[in-house]
Amino acid sequence: MSGCASLVSMPVEARNGRVRLVVRHHPQLEAQGGYLRIKPAELSHHLLVLSLGAGEFAVLSPICTHQQCVVEVAGARIVCPCHGSEYDRRGSVLTGPAQRALRRYATELTPAGELVIDLSSSV
Repeated sequence: MSGCASLVSMPVEARNGRVRLVVRHHPQLEAQGGYLRIKPAELSHHLLVLSLGAGEFAVLSPICTHQQCVVEVAGARIVCPCHGSEYDRRGSVLTGPAQRALRRYATELTPAGELVIDLSSSV
């Protein structure tokens, strides 16, 4: 059953277009390589919150830019199961057929350890 935990999206609410996550409340985000799936009520799909290490995070849309399949996290890569496109954990294309990066949302880590995700802003 624990293998399925990574497939579950945690529902979250946004206020003023921003989602706030306290990193210490999500142990999977405290280690480099960890990730969390969240589902903001305002969006039609979940988001991937990925720990890049050293207090850096990437929040990505899981929608492949090739033909809109849902990508999966596979270690250091993000893989599209439909046609084999691969992305790095920042959303950049490593191998096609996708030619555009995954949508990446702007984030800020506050001094209090709160990750703020701006749902209206891409980087």
